[in-house]
Amino acid sequence: MKITLKDGSVKEYQGKMTVYDIAKDISEGLARVACAAEIDGNVVDLRTEVDKDCELNILTFDSEAGKAAYRHTASHVLAQAVKRLYPDAKLAIGPAIENGFYYDFDIAPFDRAALDELEKEMKKIIKEGAEITRFSLPRNEAIEFMKSKDEPYKVELIEELPDDEEISFYQQGDFVDLCAGPHLMSTKYIKAIKLVSSSGAYWRGSEKNKMLTRVYGTAYTKNADLEAHLAHLEDIKKRDHNKLGREMELFTTVDVIGQGLPLLMPKGTKIIQTLQRWIEDEEERRGYMRTKTPFMAKKDLYIISDHWQKYKEGMFVLGDEDDEDSEVFALRPMTCPFQYYIYKQSQKSYRDLPCRYGETSVLFRNEDSGEMHGLTRVRQFTISEGHLIVTPEQVEEEFAGCLDLAIYCLKTLGLDGDVTYRLSKWDPNNKEKYLGNEQDWENMQNKMREMLIKHDVNFTEADGEAAFYGPKLDIQAKNVYGKEDTMITLQLDFVLAERFDMTYVDADGEKKRPYIIHRTSIGCYERTLAWLIEKYAGMFPTWLCPEQVRVLPISEKYHDYANKVKDELQKNGVLVTVDERAEKIGYKIREARLERIPYMLIVGQKEEDEGVVSVRSRFLGDEGQKPLDVFINDICKEIRTKEIRKIEVADKDK
Repeated sequence: MKITLKDGSVKEYQGKMTVYDIAKDISEGLARVACAAEIDGNVVDLRTEVDKDCELNILTFDSEAGKAAYRHTASHVLAQAVKRLYPDAKLAIGPAIENGFYYDFDIAPFDRAALDELEKEMKKIIKEGAEITRFSLPRNEAIEFMKSKDEPYKVELIEELPDDEEISFYQQGDFVDLCAGPHLMSTKYIKAIKLVSSSGAYWRGSEKNKMLTRVYGTAYTKNADLEAHLAHLEDIKKRDHNKLGREMELFTTVDVIGQGLPLLMPKGTKIIQTLQRWIEDEEERRGYMRTKTPFMAKKDLYIISDHWQKYKEGMFVLGDEDDEDSEVFALRPMTCPFQYYIYKQSQKSYRDLPCRYGETSVLFRNEDSGEMHGLTRVRQFTISEGHLIVTPEQVEEEFAGCLDLAIYCLKTLGLDGDVTYRLSKWDPNNKEKYLGNEQDWENMQNKMREMLIKHDVNFTEADGEAAFYGPKLDIQAKNVYGKEDTMITLQLDFVLAERFDMTYVDADGEKKRPYIIHRTSIGCYERTLAWLIEKYAGMFPTWLCPEQVRVLPISEKYHDYANKVKDELQKNGVLVTVDERAEKIGYKIREARLERIPYMLIVGQKEEDEGVVSVRSRFLGDEGQKPLDVFINDICKEIRTKEIRKIEVADKDK
C-alpha cells in the first residue's frame, strides 16, 4: 500500500500497519511527539490500522487536533487520580476544550487544597508511565461492564447508542474509561499539567439534572508554555468583567432580587447612558424614527408572530393560562411585533419606504439559571433594537446600511478586530422549527451570502442558528475565558409581514408585502459593557469614562482654584470631580490611578498664579503643565472624536 505524507512524499508498505508504527518508521522522534493523525482528512487514533492507500498526516501538539488528543489524555489522568483518592466518585464526561480540558464528577466540590492533592496524584500517574490501550465491546456487554464498575452516567451514555454499536474503551493501568479517543500511547508523554479551578455543572447541561463537580485543567508539552498560559489566566482574572465590574462599582447583583437581574450602579449607568445617547443620535442621523412600546402584551400578539408556539419557554408569562376568563400576558422578549402595529397605523406607499424604526428596548428572556453570568447572560437587558420595513428592491442597500452602522459602532469602540462574522442558516433537517418554505429559505440565505461577499465580509456559515423567521448575520465575540457570544445581529425576515398583514402600495398601484430587516447597532448594552470592561481592563476610552478628570489640590488653600478648574471643565461637558480630602498628594494620585481615572490635574500655588494645571494621565504619566484652556481644548477634542489613546507608560498600580 502507498501512504502519501503531508509533504507529498510516498511511503510503501507490504502489509497493514498502525499509524504509530508508520510514525516510528518515519522517525523515532516523530513517534515520540505524535498525538493523533489524519487519514484522508479524518482525525484518527495512533492505534488505527492502515491497510490501503491513503493520505496520512501525523499530528503533533502544534496542531489543534493534536492538542485535543494530548489534553483528552490528561483528562483521563485526572479521572484516574480522582478514582484513586475518591473511589466513590462517579465519572461523567471529560473532553478536551480550547486551552485545556475538564472532567465532571458526581462528588462533593473540591477546594484548592483538594485540587493540589489531585494534581500531585496526576503527576504520580504520569511518572508511572502506563501504556494506554484501546478495546471495544458490543453495546450490551459495554452496559454490563460499566454497571459492574458502578458508573451510572457512563451506562446512560451507552444506552443511547444504537443496538449494533461497538463501544470503545481506553485503559491505563487499573483505570478504564468509556471513550471514543483519540489518546496518546502512554501517560508518560504528558509533560506539564495544572488543575486550574473547580465549579458546578449540571449533568448534560440541563438544570433539571443533578449538579456535578467540574474540574478544569490544562496540559502542555513544555513547562515554559504552561507558565505562560498560567500568567495569561492571571491576566484574565484581572479582566473578568464579573469581578472587575463589581470592584469598580459599575454593577452588582443581589440574591433577593434574583439571578440574571443586575443592578447598574451610578458609574455603570453613566457609561450605558453615554453609549445610548451616542447610538440614538447616530441612528437618527441615519434616518431612524424612534418608538417607545410597552414592556408586555397579551399572548394574542405572540401567537400571531409565532413566538408563543416557538419561543414560549424563553418568555415570562403573566396570568393563569388554564383560566379561560383570565387574560394572559407576557413580558416582551423583542419589540418587532409592537413596531409592526405602528407601521400598520396608516397605509404606506412605496415612497414611504424604507421605514426605519429604532428603539432602546428593555427586553425579558427566561434564561436557564445555569447560563447566568455577570452582564453577558441576564434575564432583563437593554438593546439597540431596530426594524426596517423595505421593498424587495431596497433589501440590499438597507442591509448594507445596517452592516455599515454595526461596523462603525465596533470601530468607534475599538472592538472591530475582536469579532468574527457568521451567516446563521436554518436546519433543513428540522423544518418544523421555522416559518416559510424551503425555497424561500434558500433564496434568502443565498441573497445574504451574496451581500456579505460583495461587501468583503469574511464569514463562516452555521446550520441551525437562524431565527425561526429568517437567516441572520451574527457578529460574534469571545469573553476573556474564550466563551463566544453574539454581540450584534442583522436578520432578514420574509414571513412576518404576511402574518401581520403588512403591506405597501407599489408604483403600479398594487398592494404588496414588504421585507423586514431586524437589526441591532451595538447589540445589548449590558453585554457590550461587559465586553468593554474586559477589553480595556476597566481603563475605558476617555469619552466613555464615568469620571474623566479628577482635580487634586495640594492642600486646602487651593480648594477654590480646584473648584474653579472644575467649573470650567463642567461648562465644556467634561465629567470632573475634586478630591478635597485632607490626604497627601501622592496618596490622592495613587487612588486616582487605581480607580482608572484618565486625567489628574494637580493644582497648587504656581498653577493658581499662572492659570495652569499640572497634568498626569494614564497614557503618558506626567504630561507637565498646561494652560487650562489648552487642556480643555485637548480633552474636549479627545471626547468629541471618541479617540482611543494608547497607554504608553507602564504603571504598576493600574
